[in-house]
Amino acid sequence: MPDVTPLDPDIPDDPARRGRVRAFLGVVSDRLVQVAPRIPVRDLETLRRQFPGFGPEEIADRLVSGALKGSATVGAGVGAAAMMPVPPAMPTELAAEIVGVASLELKLIAELHEVYGRRAPGNLQQRTTAYLQAWTSQRRIDVTKPSSLNAALGVQMRRELRQQLLKRTVRNLPSLTPFMVGAAVGAVMNRRDTAKLAERVRTDLRGVAVPWPQLPPQGPTELPPGPPGPRGARDV
Repeated sequence: MPDVTPLDPDIPDDPARRGRVRAFLGVVSDRLVQVAPRIPVRDLETLRRQFPGFGPEEIADRLVSGALKGSATVGAGVGAAAMMPVPPAMPTELAAEIVGVASLELKLIAELHEVYGRRAPGNLQQRTTAYLQAWTSQRRIDVTKPSSLNAALGVQMRRELRQQLLKRTVRNLPSLTPFMVGAAVGAVMNRRDTAKLAERVRTDLRGVAVPWPQLPPQGPTELPPGPPGPRGARDV
């Protein structure tokens, strides 16, 4: 991880700091794009087996609950690390937190689309791109917009991804200041942000949900060979 430092809100016009922020966000966004296709996503059939007798809303509740716990755990871990007498390099810790939470939220978005009968069309890479764009916009995917299903991560989408990552970084900066840092603060901030995302996506999906009996046959969501996604995303 390059030696980059998040932007100090007290020095907003420092060109050197802005350059380090861009470098930091570039590293984080590249890492997120790299791990996104390897985040294991359960298809609807698997979810229904794991939650027998539950309907869409009940399963969605369970998915959100698991994501909130995972997101809070990641934030608590980074907050606790910052409280150590000799804390590790916080830019590296912050980058790991952002990627970890984003991975949890990407998994949540994809599985909510499964539950509401709105799986993104296309192959694994196309679906991954669509869900990345959904995470960036904090909304459901819109299959009526060709850009939502573009398999290539273009310049505009990468810019939007970095902008969303910047919002996450700036929101989390107070948790890294000497008087506010700690496990509880990190957990609360991440849980809050994940909850807001979940509610937005669920509200969108409820309006276009397809009843399960009306869904055409769908195969399982494939996972490419290679190392799995981040631990948090695997365990939720």
